[in-house]
Amino acid sequence: MERARDDRGAVTTEIVLVLPLLFTLVLVIAQVTVWAHATHMAQATASHALSATRVEDGTVQSGRSDAQRVLDQLGHGPLRGAHISVTRDVERASVRVEGTATSVVPFLHLPVHAEAAGPVEKFHLADQAAP
Repeated sequence: MERARDDRGAVTTEIVLVLPLLFTLVLVIAQVTVWAHATHMAQATASHALSATRVEDGTVQSGRSDAQRVLDQLGHGPLRGAHISVTRDVERASVRVEGTATSVVPFLHLPVHAEAAGPVEKFHLADQAAP
């Protein structure tokens, strides 16, 4: 009987200590998942915008508008405050998408960024001189 009285409240103490840790772990896993999805959205946006920018008659504006169209289609869920920067010169085009992931864990704002770059397409006429 004496031993049973010594264990009183042990389960309550364990629950009070374990449950907050378990809930925190679940929230951190959810935050990582949201961040990964936001990163995937940013990468898809950068890839599509690069395709529109690097074509022969592509422009920086066409890349920006394509990026915005992709973001609108994907929705504004996990990627917040997306900033798109597109550059193109004679040889290369590049797109950078930056933003933050939606916060699941309070006061945790994880940055998201993605980049895509490639050469500008150039078409050359084949030599028509035959031997």
